[in-house]
Amino acid sequence: MAVKAQDVIVVWVTVGNHDEAVNIAKTIVEEKLAACVNIIPSVRSIYFWKGEVCDDAETLLMIKTKESLFEKLRSRIRGIHSYEVPEIIAVKLHAGHEPYLSWVVETTE
Repeated sequence: MAVKAQDVIVVWVTVGNHDEAVNIAKTIVEEKLAACVNIIPSVRSIYFWKGEVCDDAETLLMIKTKESLFEKLRSRIRGIHSYEVPEIIAVKLHAGHEPYLSWVVETTE
């Protein structure tokens, strides 16, 4: 059975530092909630929070997983993330390289 691009999602999560990024990434890959996590250092986030504009350095996680695992993944990240309201957003894929998509699906539970 061919894997459809729509079966795979990319989840973006921002964290406050590299150590937290590594901890989250290793945890969700070891628990097979994600096939792969790219850690992208040094993103600058400007956002409105609690009545003021904030300007912070963050680290971005780009997580590849099955769409069907999103709720479990979201819950797990929420449980170990340091932010009061973490950014956890998922994007469905329109298209992708089928062997890679198959690997994502086969690698996750």
